[in-house]
Amino acid sequence: MEGNQEIKVALVTGASRGIGRACAIALGKAGFTVAVNYNSNEAAADEVVNIIKEAGSDAMKVKANVADLNEVKAMMREVTKTYGRLDVLVNNAGIVQDEFVLMMTPDAIDKCLDLNIKGYLYCSQQAALKMFSKKKGCIINMSSVSSKLAVPGQSVYSSTKGAVNSMTATMAKELAPYGIRVNAVAPGFIATDMVDKLPEDKKAQYIDEIPLKRFGRPEEIGDVVAMLASDACSYLTGQVIVLDGGLSL
Repeated sequence: MEGNQEIKVALVTGASRGIGRACAIALGKAGFTVAVNYNSNEAAADEVVNIIKEAGSDAMKVKANVADLNEVKAMMREVTKTYGRLDVLVNNAGIVQDEFVLMMTPDAIDKCLDLNIKGYLYCSQQAALKMFSKKKGCIINMSSVSSKLAVPGQSVYSSTKGAVNSMTATMAKELAPYGIRVNAVAPGFIATDMVDKLPEDKKAQYIDEIPLKRFGRPEEIGDVVAMLASDACSYLTGQVIVLDGGLSL
């Protein structure tokens, strides 16, 4: 960052691909030092780190399964030991389990709840503990338009994202006295690997239902996350920002 402006540190979970990757890169381009969390794809995490460094910011990779509290604690210790602080947490690591309610399995339910709810709670708790001393911080939770719009086959997934919206509001109120803001971003259909794998006729159907007549780009989500993390949104907390091209209207 230019001049004497204080460098801030952001941790993005699930940052090796898709929306998390875009968020990490956008924060790096905005001048944040970025900790790139991954669970299995180390090579992809290295690539994100290199892109951020080429943009002029520092970055590190940090491995952790966010559904494991001990691994989350170790991740937070590693980040703060390396950089001495944590200013922004982006809770993005999660899983989509598309199964109709009559076909849901206990394993699918447990995986979705563990990553999409427990993982967010673990990371938020441990990040807030690191932010308390400075009485300032920002937590951004990745929700989904599925929390606002009924999508067949997403009973479990939409339940977890509805929980994300609720925890966002509650944590915002709890943490406000400590100067920590909490907001959520709810993307609609975004051009990631998951959408790319859809049959062409299904893609055409979804695009026809979107008022803006296109899928969103991961970079558009990243830009909004970077804005929410900035001082431009210093009075914004407890909100769910929906980026869906008008799909949920």
